[in-house]
Amino acid sequence: MTKSSSKKPRNTELPEPEALEQELKRVRYRSRYGRVLKSTVYTLVVVAAFAVLVAVLFLPVLRIYGSSMTPTLNEGEIVVSVKNNGVKQGDVVGVYFGSKLLVKRVIATEHQWVDIDKDGNVYVDGNLLNEPYVREKAFGECDIDLPYQVPDESVFVMGDHRLTSVDSRSSSVGAVLMEDVAGKIIFRVWPLSEIGKVNILE
Repeated sequence: MTKSSSKKPRNTELPEPEALEQELKRVRYRSRYGRVLKSTVYTLVVVAAFAVLVAVLFLPVLRIYGSSMTPTLNEGEIVVSVKNNGVKQGDVVGVYFGSKLLVKRVIATEHQWVDIDKDGNVYVDGNLLNEPYVREKAFGECDIDLPYQVPDESVFVMGDHRLTSVDSRSSSVGAVLMEDVAGKIIFRVWPLSEIGKVNILE
């Protein structure tokens, strides 16, 4: 006696043309979606890298720490600077000091003479500076020999809050080489209520 087979016959029916067409569309969509996604990610990476490069080389973004630049700039504000070799007296700049990036005001440029009296009045080449951006004058932390001549390719910088600012008046900082100037402060981006061009003269 032979045993009857318990296996079910294979389904040899072919898929309907409509089903094949739907599956083909799905495969094509996934392939196209993958290409678009890769292209989008690549574009975003390139744009981000370019933005970082521009920010580092041409438009450094700085956060203000401390009160050395009040009232012009206040702690917590975020500003944008621009690389520019044409730094002049009165400009507010970011300067590298060791591992820190400080924001100060250019008081004098190379070869000029700086003098400061005990009341905090600042003289450049014998002329009293008009400083409407300073609320309260002070001699501050000053241990350099006055009058002081700014060396070659350097600038003499001071904070607007003269009593608390540590700047070129201190021998620990001194005059700043032009190569250590990160850029001129031009624009405030934070807080949003203060967004706009930085007024460096008030």
